[in-house]
Amino acid sequence: MNFNFLYITCTDKAEAKNIGRALVEARLAACVNILDNMQSIYWWQGKIEEGEETVLLAKTRDSLVDQVIKKVAELHSYDNPCIVSLPIEKGSAEYLKWLEKETKE
Repeated sequence: MNFNFLYITCTDKAEAKNIGRALVEARLAACVNILDNMQSIYWWQGKIEEGEETVLLAKTRDSLVDQVIKKVAELHSYDNPCIVSLPIEKGSAEYLKWLEKETKE
């Protein structure tokens, strides 16, 4: 079984908690981590912007990534949220077994 790690930026901690809880409750992610107070510098509508965001990290099965992306897009306040998926190449066998158990088939 293959697993993925999703990196998602959110407006603030409240939005990250709302999205993260929805993903875990739906068993689309076994676990999420929220990292608050991230500083971002990015291009938006032709100019460089700076702001504070919150990072949401979600761990899930590879087969659920499209569903996670869809759910996040439904709940997110941004017009074009950052939702990127990275494969988990290796990890603790026990952790990966738990990840499989706690996500839906």
